[in-house]
Amino acid sequence: MRRNFKTFINEYFVFPKNFVFTFSLLIFFWAIFDSIMSYLTPLLIEENGFSNSMVGLIIGSSSITGALFDFAICRIFKNTDFRRVFLTMFAICLIYPLLLWQSKTLWLFLLAMAIWGIYYDLHGFGIFDFIGRHTEKKDHSSNFGIIQIFQSLGVILAPLIVGFVIVDAIDWRAFSLGWIFLIVSFTFFLTLLIFMRKHRPTDGNLAYPPRRKNFFTELHLWKKLGKLLTPVLLLTFYLFFIDAFFWTLAPLYAEASSLGEFGGLFLTAYALPALIVGWFVGSLTKRFGKKRTAFVGLLLGSLILSSFSYLPNPILSIVIVFVASLFISMSMPAINAAYADYISEATQVEGEIEGLEDFAFNIGYVLGPISAGVLADTLGMKGAFSILGLLGVILAVILLVVTPKTITIKTRPSEL
Repeated sequence: MRRNFKTFINEYFVFPKNFVFTFSLLIFFWAIFDSIMSYLTPLLIEENGFSNSMVGLIIGSSSITGALFDFAICRIFKNTDFRRVFLTMFAICLIYPLLLWQSKTLWLFLLAMAIWGIYYDLHGFGIFDFIGRHTEKKDHSSNFGIIQIFQSLGVILAPLIVGFVIVDAIDWRAFSLGWIFLIVSFTFFLTLLIFMRKHRPTDGNLAYPPRRKNFFTELHLWKKLGKLLTPVLLLTFYLFFIDAFFWTLAPLYAEASSLGEFGGLFLTAYALPALIVGWFVGSLTKRFGKKRTAFVGLLLGSLILSSFSYLPNPILSIVIVFVASLFISMSMPAINAAYADYISEATQVEGEIEGLEDFAFNIGYVLGPISAGVLADTLGMKGAFSILGLLGVILAVILLVVTPKTITIKTRPSEL
C-alpha cells in the first residue's frame, strides 16, 4: 500500500527522532545566509577604504562583543529555550544586512560587527538547547554530527552561490540573496514549531523551578562550572582557535604558494571533512566515549598538521590538510555532545554552560587570527601551520592525562 503524504511527514519530520532533520534544514539555510554575510563583510569594509589590518581588527571585534554577550545572555534569557533564542536571532539577522550595507564609517562597522557577534552567539545557544533538551542523550553525538554536516554544506556552498552575483562590485543583489535564504530558514523554524507543539523535553530536570540569578550569583556559577569544565572548555577554545587560524592564513597561503588554479582547494580541504565525519562520529563516541574521541581526534590531526613545514611541494599540503582536518573535525561534534549531556543533566544552569562554551569559542576567534598573523610574520606560513599542529599535540596529550573519565554537574539548585 502506498503511504500517503501525512504518513510520510509523520515518519520523517514529526517523530522526535526526526526533529533533528527539520532542525538541520533550518541550520543549513541559515548557514548559507551567514556565510554570504561573512563573505561580503571583509570585501565591503575594504571597499570603504580600510586597510587589511583594519579589516582584521574590525572583524575581530565581533568576537569580543560575543564574549561579553555570553555573560549577559544568562540574565537576558532567564529560561533558555531554543524557540525564544532563535526568534530573537532571526529578528537580529533580518537587520544585519541592512546595517552592513549602510555602513561607511568605522563606528558603523563596529556596530554591525557587534550585532554579528550577538546573533552568532544566539545561534550557538539555540543549537545546544535543542539537542540537550529535545533529543535523547544517547543520540547527542550523532545529532551534532548531522547538524555539522548540514551547516558545513551551507558554509561550502555560500561562496559559490554569492560568486555568481558579485561581478565588479557589491550591490543590493548580494544582500537580497542573503535575505532569501534567511526567509527559507525561518520557514523551517516555523514548521519545526508546528511539529513540536505536543513534544516535551527529554530530561527530567525541568521539574526544578528556574532560579533567580543576580550578578554575583552568575560570577559564582561561572567560576564553579568553569573550574569543573576546564578540560572541555580548553578543547573548545583550541578547536575554534584552529578554525580562525585557518580562515585567516589559508587564503594567503594559497595565493603566496605555487598552487595556482588549485589554490581554492586548500581551504576546501580544511572545510570538507566536517561533511564526512558527521556520518560516523556517533558510532565512535558510543564505543570510546565523547571526551576521549574528541581528545584523540585533536591529537592525531595535530600530529599530522605539525609536519606541514617539511612538505616538499604545495600540492601535498592539500592532502595533509585534508587528512589532518578529517581527525580534528571529529572533535567538534564529540565535545558538543558532551556539553549537551551536561545540559540535559543540569538544565537549571543551562545558560551558564552554554555561555562558558560560547565564551571559549569567542576567545578562540579573537586570538586565532592574531596568532596566525604573528606566527606567519616570524616563522613563515608553513612554520605557522606546523606550530599550530605542535601546540595541538601538546594540549591533547595534557587533556588525555588530566581529564577525569566522568564530569558530573550537580543537578539540584541547592547544590550549586
